[in-house]
Amino acid sequence: MTHDATSQTTGRPVPTDEAARAAQLVTEVATAARRAQRQLAPLTRQDKDAALHALADALVEATDRVLAANAEDLARARERGMSEGLIDRLALDAGRVAAVAGAVRDVAALPDPVGEIVDGQRLPNGLRVRRRRVPIGVVGMIYEARPNVTVDVAALALKSGNAVVLRGGSAAEATNAVIVEILRAALAGCGLSPDLVATVDPAGRPGATALMRARGLVDVLVPRGGAGLIKAVVESSQVPVIETGSGNCHVYVDASADLDDAVRIIINAKTQRVGVCNAAETLLVHEDVAEAFLPRAARALWERGVTLHADDAVRALLAAPGTEGALVAATEEDWATEYGSLDLAVRVVTDVHEATEHVRRYSTGHTEAVLAQDLRVVNAFTAGVDCAVVMVNASTRFTDGGQLGLGAELGISTQKLHARGPMGLAALTTTQWVVEGDGHVRP
Repeated sequence: MTHDATSQTTGRPVPTDEAARAAQLVTEVATAARRAQRQLAPLTRQDKDAALHALADALVEATDRVLAANAEDLARARERGMSEGLIDRLALDAGRVAAVAGAVRDVAALPDPVGEIVDGQRLPNGLRVRRRRVPIGVVGMIYEARPNVTVDVAALALKSGNAVVLRGGSAAEATNAVIVEILRAALAGCGLSPDLVATVDPAGRPGATALMRARGLVDVLVPRGGAGLIKAVVESSQVPVIETGSGNCHVYVDASADLDDAVRIIINAKTQRVGVCNAAETLLVHEDVAEAFLPRAARALWERGVTLHADDAVRALLAAPGTEGALVAATEEDWATEYGSLDLAVRVVTDVHEATEHVRRYSTGHTEAVLAQDLRVVNAFTAGVDCAVVMVNASTRFTDGGQLGLGAELGISTQKLHARGPMGLAALTTTQWVVEGDGHVRP
């Protein structure tokens, strides 16, 4: 067997026949998805919402099947030594399945973006011009260890008139297979093509490579996962990509902050769910409140098992018998790390300007938070950081499509074109110019 094809996601050789089989599968799946997507054009909002409710009901009814498949994935993940942060993303229980189904119903409750008039005018020559929202077409997703994404993307795509082709990764292979089967059966039960939601997981990693090369069949590709996955897709894809970035998120506690609120917020931002991209990874504290705030915050964080990677000033305030192992010296690497674990980098800064300078140097452009009562500080921070979302006196954990009223999210974009921040229904549309005349010809 020859090995002259190379995987763009791993850089390792792939058997030529395996790569060819993957390419053929992706072509067949994407072609069927494109054909199915056209079926959505005449549907009313009521039609699409009824289908979404059917999908949600089917998921709830099949909870036991989903959890059995998820147990297989979790057992395999633990055998392979997967990090606890990724395992948390992978894990489902009855409550999480119900929440995922609830998100589908939330999407159904949102206005239909298709056909929405973005803007319009009558030109001096009498032409009537308007821009309206239309579906993108076929959306590809490459993601890992996130079975909820399978449902979220399917719901958003259906409501916005798109079809989806999914590559969910080996970690959630069993769970995703069952979920896709449930969704496809529910679509068929509504008289819609099951090809509106399809997976190329059977093609493995070569399937991801083939999906990245499916220009003309797939209209846009969205990677969602770790920094390595995102980088590989952005650098290798021949299909246009919406980049979702990693989250090295900062919380700055100013001298004017309400310290009681600040303790609650940093605990929530760091520990409410550690393996997600909107969890806080660095805490910056104004030197004037460091002595009053840091011991309180450290105690609360240590009670929850957090290890503090601290600068000299922080360690001078917190070092005491019994803190060994829970308080370690920060390195340059710590400031740039998205931990995805119970670890937090901590630094004392002189003012908001030093805080924003630190953020600009190490931020991944995801979410940054300022805790302050002084409006001048708030304005300086929001103007000084370049990121998709700025939180003011609130936890970074609110950077989430569901929390911000989008029902669910495709991902959180850290790029600046087309979409930025949590991507909901509008991000799955593009615009079409409609120009109406009365026999107009150009002079």
